[in-house]
Amino acid sequence: MGVTCVCQVPLAEGKSVQQTIDILHKKLEQLGAVKQGNFTVDCETYHATGNASGQPTKLLYVMHNSETPLSCLALFEGGPCLTADGNFDVLMIKLKSHFQNAKGHKVESRGSRYRYCDFLIKVGAVTMSSSARGISVEVEYCPCVVPGDCWNLMKEFMQSFLGPSIPELPSVFATKPEGLYVPADCVDTMTQYLELFSKVRKQQVLPGTTR
Repeated sequence: MGVTCVCQVPLAEGKSVQQTIDILHKKLEQLGAVKQGNFTVDCETYHATGNASGQPTKLLYVMHNSETPLSCLALFEGGPCLTADGNFDVLMIKLKSHFQNAKGHKVESRGSRYRYCDFLIKVGAVTMSSSARGISVEVEYCPCVVPGDCWNLMKEFMQSFLGPSIPELPSVFATKPEGLYVPADCVDTMTQYLELFSKVRKQQVLPGTTR
């Protein structure tokens, strides 16, 4: 994996979620991008039970990515982060006396995966409780692992199909002055998805659910 940026894209004026996604697909295809299957990223939220200290309960997020089907990520609110086996969810069921699933809080992004030269692009509809909450775009520049060396190139590419909606440098890179190292890159990508999912949880339901 290379340097990856995950961002939320606003709806096109007067368009639904699916209509805006169709517009992005068309722009990518006009550039010459080729569709290469689909992708899914999801996030389940758990909260600790039996907190006797009176401190606020820390949340635990369990995330899956179709790019890494044999593993999943468990991120505690504010850290730390654990890369676990794909069946970690089964363990969470057994730990239900310690961690309760926050029902109705599952968020997922599901959509199409495109390849354009050295870029991998994923455009997904973000849903929660089967309701459309927004659009995610993930752009990966595969040959590079140092954000500072390729961010301007990534911005230029994203502008070609996102227009003025291009994001700022992801905050996760600010803690990596020497670059994005391979063992951590999936964690950095999923951290960006978690930030995006946290934002869309607070949004109202949008028209045009895709499920």
